[in-house]
Amino acid sequence: MNIEVKQGDIANQPDITAIVNAANAQLKTGGGVAGAIHRAAGPGLEEECRKYAPINPGEAVITEAHKLPNEYVIHCLGPVYGVDHPEPTLLANCYRNALKLVEEHKIDSVAFPAISTGAFGYPLEQATDVAVSVLNEVGTDLASLKKLRFVLFSQTDLDVYQKKLNPLINRLK
Repeated sequence: MNIEVKQGDIANQPDITAIVNAANAQLKTGGGVAGAIHRAAGPGLEEECRKYAPINPGEAVITEAHKLPNEYVIHCLGPVYGVDHPEPTLLANCYRNALKLVEEHKIDSVAFPAISTGAFGYPLEQATDVAVSVLNEVGTDLASLKKLRFVLFSQTDLDVYQKKLNPLINRLK
């Protein structure tokens, strides 16, 4: 599996089969990642999501991508830091459950945002540690996944993810 870290727009990843939405419990258009994905996908995405809502922190569901250049959107509800406990377990479950859907649907490439680090207030370094921990735990069990990309909004986010993921990336080369 190839792991990439890029700065950019999660809703504009045309070479990726599935993108991950940092969703809200109702799977509706919101701000940040959810807003960008829903705006790009069009109203059909929110309509399809209705049958799956609400979801709980740590859960993930998969939908078609509608007007996005991808085949699928995997929606994860990350924990709100300081509210949903235990935060590390719930965030790890987001990544595990999303990757489980990747395997179930034989998806070869997926792009993740920095789940829960925006409006949900999860400290970036701690959230990155959780993502890296899950990849270290399940990475070798992902048979269909060939490319995993983290798409980060800011240069600061990119720098943190690169620093924390470099040991894993170098090990997988």
